[in-house]
Amino acid sequence: MELRVLHYFLAVAREQNISAAAQSLHLTQPTLSRQLKELEEELGKQLMIRGSRSISLTDEGMLLRKRAEEILELVDRTEQEITQSSNAISGDIYIGAGETDGVRQLIQTVKRLQESSPGIRFHIVSGDAVDVCERLDKGLLDFGVLLGDIDKIKYQYVELPTKDTWGVLMQRSSPLAQQSAVSPRDLWDKPLILSRQVDNKSGLYRWLGKEPSELHTVATYNLIYNASLMVDEGMGYAFTLDKLVNTTGSGLCFRPLTPKLELGMYLVWKKSQVFSKAAEAFLERVRNQLSCPQEELG
Repeated sequence: MELRVLHYFLAVAREQNISAAAQSLHLTQPTLSRQLKELEEELGKQLMIRGSRSISLTDEGMLLRKRAEEILELVDRTEQEITQSSNAISGDIYIGAGETDGVRQLIQTVKRLQESSPGIRFHIVSGDAVDVCERLDKGLLDFGVLLGDIDKIKYQYVELPTKDTWGVLMQRSSPLAQQSAVSPRDLWDKPLILSRQVDNKSGLYRWLGKEPSELHTVATYNLIYNASLMVDEGMGYAFTLDKLVNTTGSGLCFRPLTPKLELGMYLVWKKSQVFSKAAEAFLERVRNQLSCPQEELG
């Protein structure tokens, strides 16, 4: 497959119309149609369903769209890293992270780095641990920020001086809101809303002292804002980390767990990772700050 043809395919997938895609690509419609037909013949699969007015993707077409986006993104990044100036430190840093206030410290680090190297650009991709690790493994991220258990065989890492505290987001009208903290027994009979990645974290279930099948889980989420809407509508109690939802002036409140349950935070990268100059400078600054206890990270 040629990169040029992948660009053509993505244009058609985006426009859902060959005529519109051909116009955006400055090609004739017969030329574009021929390129797409040759791509399908090369792969031996039908990629598109051609309707009278629009085009939709087959399952194979949707898979190719996802992979083509990843391939072209990686190609663009590689070209930028190779062609950047050899004198000044510049370029892009890509970090994947879940929802945690601890990311603020890394943002402060990048801000200081940009003060000395204004050619550095910072890109943060939000997602839970599943999303972050997938993009790390494909080379689409330089670093990932992971909480709790990490694969120390697969990734290199530095532990950051931050711990996130688990708690429960609830309505202020709930009887539990009158307490300063929430115990496992308080939640055994309550409708629970859990983070998607909690399914891979046994620590919370150990804290609760129950098997997942013994709990009343009514929903899962991967974005806390959506979970907060579920709580606001009375669906249940959402397990989340502190400082993610601003409850000031709202009908919601956050209560920490007791006994306290914390997660460590790690900056991770692939063991085979080859860094750009910008990413290398960022990691060096993080390590220097961690080796100086008197200096806060950021």
